[in-house]
Amino acid sequence: MSILSDADITAKLLSKEIRIDPFFEKNLTPNGYDLTIAEVAIPKNSDKITEGTAEVSELTWFAVSTREYVKLRAKVTAQLWIRTSYARRGIMSSFGKIDAGFEGTLTLSAFNASAEVFELTIGETFAQMVLEEMSSEPKALYDERSGHYQGQRGVNLGR
Repeated sequence: MSILSDADITAKLLSKEIRIDPFFEKNLTPNGYDLTIAEVAIPKNSDKITEGTAEVSELTWFAVSTREYVKLRAKVTAQLWIRTSYARRGIMSSFGKIDAGFEGTLTLSAFNASAEVFELTIGETFAQMVLEEMSSEPKALYDERSGHYQGQRGVNLGR
């Protein structure tokens, strides 16, 4: 498996092997793409914020939906990483992989472990997507294996 560079990502966008919509050139990094916030859900308050700023109380779990709709083809997968600027301020998260063949927006789970209210602005970057190319095509893609979240939009907290 190899990590895609910014040049590789651009080439795969042009060849339609991947889709990132909307795509912002400024969010391209040397080895990935920074995903932006479209929605913040705070289940304990039943809040869903899609404009302005979301205030997350201390010691509170929340979820973020990306603005970007991502589509990966057969040999492309991705890792998700929280931006270190959030980790440095007490936001903890555990992200996973985006499976080959997935398409949709991404729901990212996080926790405000700090002792202060934390503000998230809709439209700012939240996580980095590090794209990888697999050495061979899988026998079955995401939608054929489970596909539970295929085509999702907005925060999806599960079935």
